[in-house]
Formats: sequence, C-alpha cells, structure tokens
Amino acid sequence: MGALEDAWGLSRDETGLAIVSTVRADQTVQSTLVNTGLVGHPADGTPVLAFVTYGAVKLRNLRERPQIAVAFRSGWRYATVEGRALLAGPDDPQPWLDPERLRLLLREIFTAAGGTHDDWPAYDRTMVEQRRTAVLVIPARIYPGS
Repeated sequence: MGALEDAWGLSRDETGLAIVSTVRADQTVQSTLVNTGLVGHPADGTPVLAFVTYGAVKLRNLRERPQIAVAFRSGWRYATVEGRALLAGPDDPQPWLDPERLRLLLREIFTAAGGTHDDWPAYDRTMVEQRRTAVLVIPARIYPGS
C-alpha cells in the first residue's frame, strides 16, 4: 500500500472523514470536515484523494488558491496530505469531463467515501441542482504522525 492509501486508511472506518484546509482571499486558513474517498484520476488513473463540494465562495477560493491540506486521524495516529486541488464540475470544465462523466465521477467519489444511496436518480438530480463539483487532490507531500 502506498503513502496516500495509508493516509486515507486512517479514516476508512469513519466514511473518509477528514479536515480539509484551504486559503481564503485574505490569506487566512479555512478548515472544514468532509467525507473523502480514494479514486483514480479520470484522465490517467493515478490515485488521488477526492471529495464533493459546492458553494460560490468555497469554489472561488479553490480556483484562485488551489493549495490544500487534508488531515486524517485515528486515535493518536494521523497523516496529512498536502497538494493542489483540481476542480471538475459544471463551472470547472476539464478536457476529460462531460456531463455523463461528471455524473459518474460524483457517484464514484461518494461511494469511495463509503456512501450509499437508495435512489441514484434523485442523487444525480441533487448534484446537478446544487452544481456540485468534484475536488481532486493531487498530492505533493504526504507525512505521517503518531
């Protein structure tokens, strides 16, 4: 298992819960709790961390300052993944992204984080209505703690 998988593994029993830290426009740090999953990058299959988000301010911050840190913990063990956020969504086109691929990617991230759903068409509609965006974390540095 690689360092990325080891880091994410700390949160496996808690649906991938992690603290994500980003940089606001005023250069202060903003942190939030999200469900993460490990997926293959849609362009080349490379393992990346991923989560789904929405909101004009949060997405603008990630577009303008894509630096991101994701911290995982289990008891006193922890790991941090630092890198850059790549957005893929209705307002963040990618060469490998079309509406169908986005629909499937959002589902893939949700299930990779341990999510389940009884009504996938309703899930898909909600993702479209809320303009949900996939955040792929391209790791640059991974460090464990104990």
